[in-house]
Amino acid sequence: MQPSKMLNSVLTVTVTLALIAGGFWIHRWLEENRVLRQVVERLSADSRAAEILVTKSEYNETTKAIETTIKFLEYDTKGTALKPKYFTFQGNIIQFQSLVIRFQDRLVQAGDRLRGKSAYLFLKAFVLDGPKTQEFTISEAHTVPEGYRVSGTAPSEFEAKLWEEFWKYALQPEARDRTGIKNAQLEAPGTMFLPGTIYTLHIEHDGGLRIDSKPVPEILKGEAL
Repeated sequence: MQPSKMLNSVLTVTVTLALIAGGFWIHRWLEENRVLRQVVERLSADSRAAEILVTKSEYNETTKAIETTIKFLEYDTKGTALKPKYFTFQGNIIQFQSLVIRFQDRLVQAGDRLRGKSAYLFLKAFVLDGPKTQEFTISEAHTVPEGYRVSGTAPSEFEAKLWEEFWKYALQPEARDRTGIKNAQLEAPGTMFLPGTIYTLHIEHDGGLRIDSKPVPEILKGEAL
């Protein structure tokens, strides 16, 4: 083969391989950015709400306490309901342990794309009663929370890595300082839960969690839906 033809063949192969490699990395970059964008959207929603409804409340003669069953329904950023969870407690003063992450005021005020809103995760529902304290897990620490998964039932390697970093930043002060996090703390808002009322957990952009309540609409009272 003539030297010029050999050189052309080598250049053709080299360019082809470079294009294939470039296409692979561009695809990977686009996919990782897609996952990152969705994770950020789910973490920084305007009001990632959960609603609670008492589905059963009666006096338990054995425990000498009001036995309360609640329906805990969390919503994603698009307003779609996640799978409801049901918890039964001996008592009706119920609290929700949550991890709340606040970002620096300048980031919130500027509407920073990634850090312009407080982020949070519901961890547990519980009733304090000394040695008889009852608690139920909503989200496990150091895992990809079910309600935030982007990749379906099994998180991708990149998604798992993102959440590994999330938990590090959330729980290690030295890591938080480098990322604009003002503080990260556990909060546990609670109230007395009674039948006939809808309770809603809200998150504020630059603040923590609060519980609002309103009566069940008259048209729904007495109905088994």
